[in-house]
Amino acid sequence: MAISFLSTFKPLAFFPTQKPSPPPHFRCNLSLPTVTITEPEPVFTSVKTFAPATVANLGPGFDFLGCAVDGLGDHVSVTVDPSVHPGEISITEIYGTHASSKLSKNPIWNCAGIAAIAAMKLLNIRSVGLSLSLEKGLPLGSGLGSSAASAAAAAVAVNELFGGKLDSRELVLAGLESEAKVSGYHADNIAPAIMGGFVLIRSYDPLELMRLEFPADKELLFVLVSPEFEAPTKKMRAALPLEIAMPHHVWNCSQAGALVASILGGDLAGLGKALSSDKIVEPKRAPLIPGMEGVKKAALEAGAFGCTISGAGPTAVAVVEGEERGEEVGKRMVEAFRREGNLESVAMVKRLDRIGARLVSSVAR
Repeated sequence: MAISFLSTFKPLAFFPTQKPSPPPHFRCNLSLPTVTITEPEPVFTSVKTFAPATVANLGPGFDFLGCAVDGLGDHVSVTVDPSVHPGEISITEIYGTHASSKLSKNPIWNCAGIAAIAAMKLLNIRSVGLSLSLEKGLPLGSGLGSSAASAAAAAVAVNELFGGKLDSRELVLAGLESEAKVSGYHADNIAPAIMGGFVLIRSYDPLELMRLEFPADKELLFVLVSPEFEAPTKKMRAALPLEIAMPHHVWNCSQAGALVASILGGDLAGLGKALSSDKIVEPKRAPLIPGMEGVKKAALEAGAFGCTISGAGPTAVAVVEGEERGEEVGKRMVEAFRREGNLESVAMVKRLDRIGARLVSSVAR
């Protein structure tokens, strides 16, 4: 299945109730502007990229704050392919630990495909065809930014193949085309997946991103506990209130401010306290994840600075200092998921990823 962007189809930021049967070659015109007037030549024959997992929201930072996590993520390979029609992209393979039959090879229904198409549009690529393969290292519906990792790796791969002409904001815009179709127009996963570290989305229209620098001389560890339970982002977003009380608004604003200050100051205790203090989103989502409330209590009792739901869930994330403490906290959280929610789970202790999506390997022309 291949795709290009040469006709007048509507933009991809829509939410159909069911997938139409796609034609053999779908041609679409994305809503993104073309950044490069002169089409760049590919500087590599093929590239392989990696994009990390992400933790979105971080408690009170719903839809405007997220961070990248080291050691987990997706890989994408993009190759100049003479068998693919110029200006089109084809997904040839989806594999890996968490490859799923739910993932389509049709580019317009695949997170990596949509982002790759958007990057091609921004770069004005019309003279060469590309093939893409996706290696899934992140499970679907985990709350770790699985769709964003695929999109980020794909956008960066296309960009690197043509010499890195797009900046981080433009790459995030390409990734947002994918996120909009999959789970909603929010950048708190895709921005840190591309940029690394902590990222605050100051505005969506226009898109304004602020990278928050956690002190380089300090270490931040996350305990990630993922239960055998899927929490689709759209379902978890549907559980949220349309209106909130003013006291809760004021409280969450103050906690978000404290969270940002703690990140910039490297204050782990302050970061954890603010991360645990959401009064708007977590109270609505936690009851939908079996055992979540008990898991949070167990994490805090075991010495975590704070604990909340990662993104839409079901993964729980805790902030700790030191790997030994992290292992103990993770053990207690796994026990709580089993005891309180009757769910098996896996715990990991991971560091902050300060780099974001990057080139892993390339083959010169």
